[in-house]
Amino acid sequence: MNGHVAAIFRHPIKGFTPEGLNQIALAPDEGLAMDRVWAVENGPSGYNPDAPSFTPKQKFTVLAAIPRVAAVRTRLDDLTGALTAQAPGTETFSGRLAEAADREAFAIWLTGVLGDEARGPLKVVDARGTFRFTDHPKGQVSIVNMASVRDLSAKMGVELDPMRFRANLYVEGWPAWVENDWEDRDLMLGWARARVFKPIVRCAATHVDPTTAVADLDVVKALFDSYGHMFCGIYVHVTAAGTVGLGDAVTEPEVRS
Repeated sequence: MNGHVAAIFRHPIKGFTPEGLNQIALAPDEGLAMDRVWAVENGPSGYNPDAPSFTPKQKFTVLAAIPRVAAVRTRLDDLTGALTAQAPGTETFSGRLAEAADREAFAIWLTGVLGDEARGPLKVVDARGTFRFTDHPKGQVSIVNMASVRDLSAKMGVELDPMRFRANLYVEGWPAWVENDWEDRDLMLGWARARVFKPIVRCAATHVDPTTAVADLDVVKALFDSYGHMFCGIYVHVTAAGTVGLGDAVTEPEVRS
């Protein structure tokens, strides 16, 4: 059984705006290019850019802690490296986060936007090499099954925006929740090959409506009440390089004998 890629997203700054892509190259031991390569410390986190290592998401400005983050709209220009950020009631920010002065300027701008919701001081930090600011230390590429989201929506009696789950790839064509049983199994992502690492345990970030920036639904409780787990989506590790694009097949793993 084959699914197909319905959407591809990167998140240049951890917690902030997803950016849609038509195609992306995948390689072993790497996440998506320019996905979660920056994060904003919400007070000193202990993260060291010169020796990057996993740091819990609670140390950063993320939706689970600060729903208002969803009100900030960011966009990275691949040609110039410039980041544009907008939020209601304030002037637009533009700068290159590769530059220390612009990182500091963005932190100041964001402090004004988040106000008392951020404990601060805010500081933009960057990933190095293949390191990414993922929610799990071994999370690489995340995939959400659209049928699972629709099934959960039906259980909750609402239409959930799949963007609440902030995945890299969204797949159509798989039966709902089948992905939860695929741990340590191989699948094709377009022209790349990957191995399923584990289901993704969801947190309060999914409670936030990505359009209104309001925490309006207890998605985690609904998952547990409906299914006895808090999973939605899977992490995979790329094992053979290749590209994946919109409409490409994503094969269900074969059952091992």
